[in-house]
Amino acid sequence: MRIADRIYGVYEIDNVLEELIESKPVQRLKGIHQGGASYLINSRWNVTRFDHSVGVMLLIKRLGGSIEEQIAGLLHDVSHTAFSHVIDFVLDNKDEDYHEKIYTSVVQNSEIPSILEKYGYNYKDILQDDSKWTLLEQPAPELCADRVDYTLRDMYEYGHISLEEVHRFLDHLIVVEGKMYVQNTDIAEWFVRTYYKEVIDFFMDPLNIYGNGMLAKILKISIDKGIISLDDFLMEDDELIDKIKSVEDKELVTLLKKLNQNVQVIEDRDQYDIHLKNKVRMIDPSVWSDNRLIPASELSNEIRNMSKEAFDKATRGVYLRIISN
Repeated sequence: MRIADRIYGVYEIDNVLEELIESKPVQRLKGIHQGGASYLINSRWNVTRFDHSVGVMLLIKRLGGSIEEQIAGLLHDVSHTAFSHVIDFVLDNKDEDYHEKIYTSVVQNSEIPSILEKYGYNYKDILQDDSKWTLLEQPAPELCADRVDYTLRDMYEYGHISLEEVHRFLDHLIVVEGKMYVQNTDIAEWFVRTYYKEVIDFFMDPLNIYGNGMLAKILKISIDKGIISLDDFLMEDDELIDKIKSVEDKELVTLLKKLNQNVQVIEDRDQYDIHLKNKVRMIDPSVWSDNRLIPASELSNEIRNMSKEAFDKATRGVYLRIISN
């Protein structure tokens, strides 16, 4: 099977990956938006978990990762619930890891184990310990395929970086002992700048904060009223919204109307309607230089300054005043 991606291009993939892509759990990710409520208030913010999952798989392939690691990359987000991390706001889960807590259960109760068995793989060997997949996942602040793909994909799709810049970055990645590093300080600075555009300027965009805060309120009320349950979060985004709408609860109908494309909000720390904090996400990629790894922050004042500003804003959160909704 040949698969085309807007960032990485066209690749031939193995049969096991093709069958996994066509499976129900992976296809469901086409209806799960990475930005949570973002697409409800800005139709352009529409990257899905499916786009990202296939992208992670292809990035691992591009960097020489094994079929097993490509499988792990494709399936790493298969347990993401409707509206992605909004469920973490609903449950006041500051680690934003609800999807990780239910991962094993979601996989076991799907056709994924039988597909993998058909091709001679044991799902437990591949999916129950991602520490062996060093391209796929690394602790912050290092690079990994998950972190790199969602940054490049969102920032490219939303017009903040060019495809030429993306390919220049990819061409300067190097793999050392199964881990991803950059080859010079300029490339490190570019990625750090782009990453903070993602996790600070985009994740914490006032409209995103408004959308996710309002949706979390709607979902909490829906749970409290017994309209939906946690199991329903394994629906797609629009399916979950439709279930809430079908009850025609006046309070929820009124709140849902406030999730629209004409919302206007501003940051205001003195008079605010919503205050929301996201998980603090920092980046400091190591640079491979003179046969050794050096944290980019040791080579660049710009990176140190960017990281301090990002940390301060992330820990402070965003205070919003609603102008019109």
